Amino acid sequence: MDVKHNHRPILIADDDEGDRFLTEKALKANGLENPIQFAQDGQELVDHLMKNLEAGPGKVSDLPCLILMDLNMPRLDGRATLKVIKNHDRLKTIPVIIFSNSDNPKDVSDSYQKGANSFFMKPLDYVELVALMGLLKTYWFQNAKLPALDA
Repeated sequence: MDVKHNHRPILIADDDEGDRFLTEKALKANGLENPIQFAQDGQELVDHLMKNLEAGPGKVSDLPCLILMDLNMPRLDGRATLKVIKNHDRLKTIPVIIFSNSDNPKDVSDSYQKGANSFFMKPLDYVELVALMGLLKTYWFQNAKLPALDA
């Protein structure tokens, strides 16, 4: 993992407290040491990102290096949230992974068209969830190059 990114947070946006807890646990089970941030819906996620941008260069490091986001959330759903992130000049390079219970081909297609970097169905089994988080760790933190933050 790039040293610059191992202290940047991973943000999990999901309205289901149990899913947030299990996803965090599965990430930690794979040895990820990044801080984990949470948002209960898309509006909270967008508000968090904007607050960090407004805080200035010293606070930009609190922007996540990766966002795991559910599609079906109250207030601002994942579809609308993805559109906000990917249409913002300073946020659009943050990788967003859709992590949903939906296997609807339209949801998958729409997510990629709006700029999602990946789309995964949430596994029903914790062991499968740990394996999927291991795959994400290997891909995003050991093989892919993540964008640097512009201060």
